[in-house]
Formats: sequence, structure tokens, C-alpha cells
Amino acid sequence: MTSIKPIEVIGDTSIAVKDIQFDSRKVTEGSMFVATVGTHVNGHDFIAKAVALGAKSVVCERLPADSFVGVSFVVVENSAKALGFLAASFFGNPSEKLKIIAVTGTNGKTTTATLLFKLFRMLGYSSGLLSTVENKINDEVIPATHTTPDAVAMNQLMAKMVEKGCTHCFMEASSHAIVQERLAGIKIDGAIFTNISHDHLDYHGTFDNYIAAKKKLFDELPATAFSLINADDKRKKVMVQNSVSQVHTFGLRIPSDFKGKVLANTLQGIEMDINGQQAWFQLIGDFNAYNILGIYGAAILLGEDKTEVLTALSAITPASGRFEQIHSKNGITAIVDYAHTPDAVKNVLETLQEFRKTKTKIITVIGCGGDRDRTKRPLMAEIACKLSDKVILTSDNPRSEEPQMIINEMMQGVGPVNYKKSLSILDRKEAIKTAVSFAEEGDILLIAGKGHEDYQEIKGVKYPFDDRVVVKEMFELFYNDEL
Repeated sequence: MTSIKPIEVIGDTSIAVKDIQFDSRKVTEGSMFVATVGTHVNGHDFIAKAVALGAKSVVCERLPADSFVGVSFVVVENSAKALGFLAASFFGNPSEKLKIIAVTGTNGKTTTATLLFKLFRMLGYSSGLLSTVENKINDEVIPATHTTPDAVAMNQLMAKMVEKGCTHCFMEASSHAIVQERLAGIKIDGAIFTNISHDHLDYHGTFDNYIAAKKKLFDELPATAFSLINADDKRKKVMVQNSVSQVHTFGLRIPSDFKGKVLANTLQGIEMDINGQQAWFQLIGDFNAYNILGIYGAAILLGEDKTEVLTALSAITPASGRFEQIHSKNGITAIVDYAHTPDAVKNVLETLQEFRKTKTKIITVIGCGGDRDRTKRPLMAEIACKLSDKVILTSDNPRSEEPQMIINEMMQGVGPVNYKKSLSILDRKEAIKTAVSFAEEGDILLIAGKGHEDYQEIKGVKYPFDDRVVVKEMFELFYNDEL
């Protein structure tokens, strides 16, 4: 594995390191402080603070103006990348003792990683999971704070997986994590590309930069690793054009190594033919058919038996907050889904269109997160209006932004034609209550954007809020459903 070559070393490099920190507030006596350049904060500005708190070794990209007695400095070209390799070494290079499968793409990362984890647990393997929803080591749940943990936390988790006897780890690889070098020092055995569409332009600036971020994962794979690519995505060739990995494909539309065909699609599940074998799965919609193919393909590339994989996959339930169904006593179906990109909203609503009967109305509750890509807000509202009978624009996680300003930007995508079918309700609970009050027997409610999340972030404070809980409360209120 590639290592980091220092540009300059000052002081004694044989001193003991108690732990590695890149947040100066967490430094204690004997810590190594790695000064990384973040999006909003530059760790180099906190070197003096770290030393004052007890750091005896500092890794940085430039030396501080002040000199510090008894402190060793290592200057590197990229301290974020160095952090990854240092963390890996500090925890005994745990990724080298696991089969690491990374999943990247705009949509489907959580479902693919989570169901791969469930699949391999059912196949009898001790396994780990790093995902948006939760991190797991076999049956132990560890709360997740990021899609992909920081380099130190990731290696610490992987070390614990090794300690607990895990052989596999399935992880989401976000575009942020890839460009921030959080995966540096991690040996990846296989990477899956689900798809790419409009998202995170607030961070990456342009769509080309966003594509390049995803592509970087495959560029850096070793020749011993596999790449498993969605053949139906028009950026498939770009993703692996510089990769030395063993490239394989999956798809529904064009010839692929793992070719699927949807035979039946209902609210109860999906029937598919995969490479000539038929099976029923508890996931729903064409977008999940792609997820199933990616999961199946990865399992086969990891050496598993085709029939055993299909048998286990058919028994697996969806990931939390992904097309999660809640039914009322009087026949209303609510779908709670994490869809928070234009493409994801389109996929879910197009799937619901397939299930609607003559009198079925589709009522959508949707918002957009604050401090995130603003350009997708009108697009998401436009898609929701086009594919729904009624749309309620509301708050998602406004974070530091004013909720009404976010809704105003979404309204730009509604347009005069759809004004009559849309309304805005700032309070998300009231929005869900109103949607339920509009619904009649046979109608479908889509509560989009938050999925598994059990909080709402407003002005830096996270308040308890779970769409699933609120929907059940409203069903009880209107239809005397029991919680």
C-alpha cells in the first residue's frame, strides 16, 4: 500500500503517540495532532492550541511561524491523506484483514451497503457496516454521524470489527469523503457504482467536479480489486476509464455481466430474472432492481453461490426509511423515503404511478435541506408537482437557513400550471397532518426527504422528529389506528 513521504522532519520521530487527533479540542497529553485543511476551518491555525493541550508531535502542510520546544513536526504535501495512513497504521491496518466493499453513487448507497451487510450475515459471515443510517459490527449498533466516518473513527471501527472476528465490511463512500481523503490508507477490495445525478453542487461547485469525486474512488483501486458498474448509467465509462481494477457491469437495459429483467412490480415486492434465474424480492421499483443487481453481482464476485445468494436476498427486508410503507385501517398507504435529490424523487414517484388505480391520488410532502445544494430545490418541486396530484412543500432540515426562504426557492419550480395543486406549510408535522387529512381510501402519501432520520435540525439544534412516528400518530388521530 502507498505510504506518505515526508517533505521535512523536525525533532524526534521516535516519541510515543497516545492517540491521533485532527480536532485540537480533543488533544490531550501525548496526542499526535494532524493539521488538516477543512472546508470552513484550517487546522494549521490551531497548532499552538494543540501543543498547549499536550501534543508532542504535529503533522502539517506548513510549519507554524512560532517554534515549540520538545515538539516534533512532520511536513507533508497533503495532511488529510497523511491522516488516513497514520490512522490505519495506528490501529494495525485493519482494512488489510477485512474484505472491504465500498459503494458510491448519488442514490442507492445506503440500500446497497445495508443489504449487502444483511446478506452476508444471513450467509453466515461476521460482518461490519458503515452507513448513513447506522454503523454495525455484527448485531451491535453504533450510531452514525456521517455517511462515511472520518479516517480515525473509520479505522477504529474497522479495528473493532477485526477484534470481533469480522471478515467483511460494507461501506458507503460519499463524494465528500472521497475528496477529503477519508479513505486514504484503506485497502478496498471492491467498489460499486450505483448511478450519478444532480447533488452536492454546493460543495463540489460543478457537476464535473462531482463526477470526478466519485471517479477518484475507482482511479485509486488496486489491480486486485473489482469495480462493479451500473451499465445503464451514461457516465459508466468515465467512472472506470483510468481504473486498473477488474471491471464488471450490471444493468436492466443493455447486455451486462449481471443482467436483470423485471417480471412483476407491486407494492409487495418485485419479481426479477437475473442471468436466467428467477426470484422474488421484498424491495420495490426499478430503482431497487438496480440495487438488487449490484448486491447480487458483488456477492458473486466475492465468491458466493448464485442460488444461495438469491435465496437469502429474497428474504431480506428494505433498509430503514427507504420506501418504508405504513398502512392505515381505511386503506391509505404512506411511503416514507429518504429521497432528497431530483432523481430519487422522480424514481419513487414514477414507481408509485405504476401502482395507482383509477381513483388513486398521490399526495407528496416534500422539503429541501438547508445549507446544501440550492440549485436542486426548484427541480425537486417541479418533479413532485408533475408526478403528484397534490404537493405540500414544507421544511426538511433547514439547518442555519430560514425555512421560508428554502420553500420560496422550491416554489420557483412549481410554476403557474401547478399552483392549484400545491401549497406550503412551514411546520413539517402540520404538513403531514394536512396530507393525511386530504387522503381517502386507496390514496398514496409520499413523505420524502428524511427517511430514517429521527430528528429535525433547526438553527443548529436537533429536535426529535421521525416522519414514520408522525404518520402513525396522524393515522391514529384521523382513523383510530393503534400505534
